[in-house]
Amino acid sequence: MTAWVLHVDLDQFLAAVEVLRRPELAGRPVVVGGRGDPTERGVVSTASYEARSCGVYSGMPLRIAARRCPDAVFLPVDRPVYDAASAEVMATLREVPGATVAVLGWDEAFVGLDTDDPQGVADGIRAAVLDRTGLHCSVGIGDTTVRAKNATDLGKPQGTFMLTGGNWMAVMGDRPVTEAWGIGRRVAARLASHGIRTVADLARADVATLQEEFGPRMGLHYAALGRGAGDSTVDDTPWVPRAHGRETTYQQDLVDRTEVETALLALAEQVVADLEREGRPCQRVHLKVRFAPFFTVQRSRKLPEPTLDPGVVAATAGALLDGLEDLRPVRLLGIRGEMVPPEGGY
Repeated sequence: MTAWVLHVDLDQFLAAVEVLRRPELAGRPVVVGGRGDPTERGVVSTASYEARSCGVYSGMPLRIAARRCPDAVFLPVDRPVYDAASAEVMATLREVPGATVAVLGWDEAFVGLDTDDPQGVADGIRAAVLDRTGLHCSVGIGDTTVRAKNATDLGKPQGTFMLTGGNWMAVMGDRPVTEAWGIGRRVAARLASHGIRTVADLARADVATLQEEFGPRMGLHYAALGRGAGDSTVDDTPWVPRAHGRETTYQQDLVDRTEVETALLALAEQVVADLEREGRPCQRVHLKVRFAPFFTVQRSRKLPEPTLDPGVVAATAGALLDGLEDLRPVRLLGIRGEMVPPEGGY
């Protein structure tokens, strides 16, 4: 038998869960995000395929989504419901005989197994998930995690696709580098400055050039992505978080320093509560601030001593904000607490 990696990705997950709760929404454009009110500040978490056909996509401000798709039904994010649905899906995957499952998020996971019929296994997974949860998924089949992940997009929606070393370049070679897993627009722009625009360009790029541009480790990483290289096995070792963060977009800009300090303390208290559950104190504070109308800055500072004191975390975030010397109204604030490593390291 041959080792295979399957990437299982639920189709329009949040929207699909909401349609299961409200069958009357089937076939209608559905947008999930924020508090479900497009007149408020917030972004799209998931859009149904019907909404996507109107140009709505994840991360788009809800107000713009409403303009592009005025007939859409807007719904608030309901995390406990999505957690429960995701748990059912992952339990279904773990019941596949001989499977090793690595959960990547609410709606996706890698499944590693030895089989001579990966297509049959993929079809069986899609049927089992649908039968147990009522949710559709797509499955990418690959001989590495990278190829399996890329294959999923080519099989969507409600389908499968296989990418291996044998057909990687034929399928992916002429596609833009942004279609390779892990390459966004900013990296693509830097690659384009070296004449690297397609996956094939990246695969044959000079590694030394990539390392000069991105550093020794990331240069090798991007070179490997161009070939579809990656892990050929799935590691189900539980993920150990390095940090926890919280952020809030305010419906009204914060203009008074007292308002900002109150907001930072509230965020710090939430972050510290998350860190306390991990049992590891904060050693570095990261601040994210978005000034009106939409200018975002991030800064961080290592603490003299690790702490679980929200006052210290909030004060450090406030000092980072003061260091920006920017008095514009604040639209968003975020604090992330980076924890001390666990015993034995990561």
